[in-house]
Amino acid sequence: MARYLTRRLALSLVTLWILSMLVFAGARLLPGDVGRAMLGPFADPAAVATLNHQLGTDRPLLVQYVDWIGDFVTGDLGQSYSYRAPVAQFLWPALLNSAKLALVAFCMVVPLGILGGVMGALYRDRAIDRILSVTGMVATVVPEFVSGLVLLLIFAVWLHWFPLSATAPADAGVLTQFYHLILPSIPLVLILFGYIARMTRTGMIEALDADYTRTAILKGLPRATVIRRHVLRNALLPTISVISTQTVYLIGGLVVIEILFRYQGIGSLIYTAANKKDFPILQAGIMSIGVLFTIMTILADLLYAALNPRIRFGGDG
Repeated sequence: MARYLTRRLALSLVTLWILSMLVFAGARLLPGDVGRAMLGPFADPAAVATLNHQLGTDRPLLVQYVDWIGDFVTGDLGQSYSYRAPVAQFLWPALLNSAKLALVAFCMVVPLGILGGVMGALYRDRAIDRILSVTGMVATVVPEFVSGLVLLLIFAVWLHWFPLSATAPADAGVLTQFYHLILPSIPLVLILFGYIARMTRTGMIEALDADYTRTAILKGLPRATVIRRHVLRNALLPTISVISTQTVYLIGGLVVIEILFRYQGIGSLIYTAANKKDFPILQAGIMSIGVLFTIMTILADLLYAALNPRIRFGGDG
């Protein structure tokens, strides 16, 4: 397991290094000029050049990259160009807000997705299986902004069951915050339900058709015991990987939802930083999502290897 973990960590570090280069290069390829974006389109060119020099954006790109990645590794996220304040002051609250929204959606979609996949496998090729498959497929292909707008119109504007904004008052309790996050969580649930249900259904069908399942049934074990002890353990192995990657999507892929529901999360922060060419916030936000994705992937791989020792032992061979 130590060798397996070492290899995964090494691969993850290489992946993050490549991501850092792509993020840095992509930020510099954005159209426009930092000084011009901050001072406005009618600012004097000399003032724009002076501001760019003060910010260091006129230095060679390699120098800028080395300075930025060195500071990022040591935990220094830099100063925001737009707000002239530490990036961490904006990044951590935004990540926390997105994590709250992701947690609500996660707690809704994982049980529903697994239950849908299990029901589809147990009643495969029947009406309930077809309904779940079609529902999951349709929900997956509908963009978040479409389902989000429909939900806002029906449940917030017409029925007044939920608030228009996902942002709760500053002194709101846990239940009030949860109430504000229910409606924006549903579009995320609709997108991810189909993936999780489909993977669970496939794994369940393979496990139900396996020899060890037939042996357990022939021994006279109750059907519920066979499914709980023998089928689910093996059927959920591929689902773990899907859940881990989609969990990071819940945190990082919330731009549309957070803007639509006026929620101050990491998605809306990155979007605003890109518009203002605020490189420190933009780079720190995307890299933070990359680090979260890496951590979740490693945890999923370790859990996968713990449940299926053939993975790690086969890799050591």
